[in-house]
Amino acid sequence: MPTDIKSLTREELEIQFKNWEQPIYRVAQLLDWLYVQRATTWDAMTNLPKILREKLRENFSLKALELVRKQGSHDTTQKFLWRLHDHSLVESVLIPANPALYGEASDRHTLCISTQVGCAYGCKFCASGLDGWKRNLTPDEIVEQILSVERWHVAQPKEKSLEPTENRIVNNIVVMGMGEPLANYDNLLKALKILNAPWGGGIGARKITISTSGLAPQIRKLAQEPMQFRLAISLHGATDETRNKIMPVNRKYPLKELINACEDYQHEKGRMITLEYILIAGVNDSIAETKPLASLARRLHAKVNLIPYNKVEGLPWERPSEEICEAFLDALEKQKVIATLRREKGHDIDAACGQLRLKTERELATDFHR
Repeated sequence: MPTDIKSLTREELEIQFKNWEQPIYRVAQLLDWLYVQRATTWDAMTNLPKILREKLRENFSLKALELVRKQGSHDTTQKFLWRLHDHSLVESVLIPANPALYGEASDRHTLCISTQVGCAYGCKFCASGLDGWKRNLTPDEIVEQILSVERWHVAQPKEKSLEPTENRIVNNIVVMGMGEPLANYDNLLKALKILNAPWGGGIGARKITISTSGLAPQIRKLAQEPMQFRLAISLHGATDETRNKIMPVNRKYPLKELINACEDYQHEKGRMITLEYILIAGVNDSIAETKPLASLARRLHAKVNLIPYNKVEGLPWERPSEEICEAFLDALEKQKVIATLRREKGHDIDAACGQLRLKTERELATDFHR
């Protein structure tokens, strides 16, 4: 399979066009077709000479994601299930404005994107890794999630529009979908550079949040990147005892090492980290858990984002009551911690990572064996 054209940066395209003895201004025309017009065929690029289009066709692929299923919730959260060229399935979730998300309260719409097919890290409460890890996504497959959602949006009747800016709807990105983002480091960083670039997605680095379950070496590597991406830690427990129960990664990178990496990151970037904390009934939702969490948040000068658990079919974990969630939030705030409680968007559409993919794959398997 040839490399997809959307895996190349502007600089790489300029080198290729120079080798083909094509004028450099043709690169700008191509980029406009890819990231403004969001073209899905070479023939659509009518202002490129036919001989150049043939060269592009011969040397690169131009793949678009296939929308297999979409679910929309009552609060306008939209979940997309995409089929890749090898028939693997991945998910993206479009989330409307919410002050409890990762940017400022003026967020318009945030797209949560995937970086892997499945996940190898086996967090006990998560649907993404239930069928194991299959492969990393390529840069174009990461980029294409944003482009595909934008194409879907433009195709919607305008009276049902989700208040876009012109023909754009994705203003913020959280890399928190299927997979462990920092385990696909190189492909992810290349994709985000394309999405950040003025010639590409044009989304500011500070409106892009990268989440990790705790890969300390990659956090330190990310700290050396020039881009000012936001960092979120999928913490879900503020003691090794709690994290060991539900997050196998903690055995390789226990809290001490993770915290040290986060401090190194802050020293380099000077930016606030978000601590993601999924509240799971009977596991990490007791008021006693707030004390070590508050201590950690104050040490890192971090804010805490509380997320009530989304029930996953086949797993034993439950969502705490609203009263318990509110009490947990109140206890953190009394300990001088900046904290938010996500009044969960998408609970009615199985919005937790991997749920729709898992459900669909099992349905397809059942149909095949009938």
